[in-house]
Amino acid sequence: MEVKQKRLKYACYATNVCMSIVGNLSPLLFLTFRSLYGISYSLLGLLVLVNFVTQLLVDLAFSFFSHKFNIAKAVKFTPILTAIGLVIYALSPWITPNAVYVGLLIGTLIFSSASGFAEVLISPVIAALPSENPEREMSKLHSVYAWGVVIIVLFCTLFLLIFKSKNWQFLPLILTVIPLVASILFSGTAIPKMQTPEKTSGALTMLKDKRLLLSVFAIFLGGASECTMAQWCSGYLEQGLGVPKALGDVFGVALFAVALGLGRTLYANKGKNIEKILLIGSIGATICYFVASVSPFALIGLLACALTGFCTSMLWPGNLIVAENRCPKSGVFLFAMMAAGGDLGASVGPQLVGLITDFAIANPSLVSLSETLLLTPEQFGMKLGMLVGMIFPLLSIFVCLKFIKTKNKD
Repeated sequence: MEVKQKRLKYACYATNVCMSIVGNLSPLLFLTFRSLYGISYSLLGLLVLVNFVTQLLVDLAFSFFSHKFNIAKAVKFTPILTAIGLVIYALSPWITPNAVYVGLLIGTLIFSSASGFAEVLISPVIAALPSENPEREMSKLHSVYAWGVVIIVLFCTLFLLIFKSKNWQFLPLILTVIPLVASILFSGTAIPKMQTPEKTSGALTMLKDKRLLLSVFAIFLGGASECTMAQWCSGYLEQGLGVPKALGDVFGVALFAVALGLGRTLYANKGKNIEKILLIGSIGATICYFVASVSPFALIGLLACALTGFCTSMLWPGNLIVAENRCPKSGVFLFAMMAAGGDLGASVGPQLVGLITDFAIANPSLVSLSETLLLTPEQFGMKLGMLVGMIFPLLSIFVCLKFIKTKNKD
């Protein structure tokens, strides 16, 4: 029994690495698609939006209709769906040679759906397994995602450097090995039974629980705090601080992910008092956002961006832990709602920074202010956008204080 549980755990880890692929493959290939197929920046950005929206829709579907799904079969089908999406994505130049973007979009829809399934289902699987310290097991699961990002970014960068952009199709095909391994690991394992609402009205009743709503808001802020910096740090280092593109790509994305993985790994090995950890992380992230946005020195800005990864490392998995402790009988519904909240934050945060940046560049008064500060409009706009992004970890501080206060009352 113990061997099968370990196998199931490793299958969950491999599935989380699949999420690392889904979240980072398209951004790493943007310039390749632009140069080879002339795809516009707006359409390239749409691939990322489709990714998040698809995951969000899957989260919401499980939130209210989880009782309609065969949970065990859905878990085991998730990596297979990822592999199908990656294959269609890779073969798009041959499947739809006159409309490559259509193939990319279909592949994105499929593997993003799989990522949505993984977000909702893998955490409760780990939570359902017997463990001496469930909190650390949850942190370990999410640390795998962060280390997966590091590996995927470095592997993709090295692949494109050696085999050139024209051979990009082989990259997603090679990466299908990971979901296939996950699928093999899942075979022969028994998925723990998980609680779901008996009907949609049961889910609606759970939505009246103020503890659940506060937890969803907390992970919304955590998702926004993490993903805003994760998606903008490379561009910010390049445009806002003048760091060369290659260094911005490697240190912006990979170093952030290393710090993210390090924070989650440390909690998995030594962590306790999750509410206090969330409070400290929120305070640290607020400071990092502020320093990154106002510092005129590239090295300090780079370090602030990287340290944000460490500070936000527990804001997603930690809020899952708190939510499960506060609402222990919510089952799959809880994890689905939390995934929806996190994905919404991951969508809203980066989008807000982009809107603020564009507004600053187009506003004559702010352009004049940027010239007074000896900054280009782009530099000033990105700094202002990053400063506005600070609102998410700042608000998270107050939510964490609320968690600590209510815990002390209990």
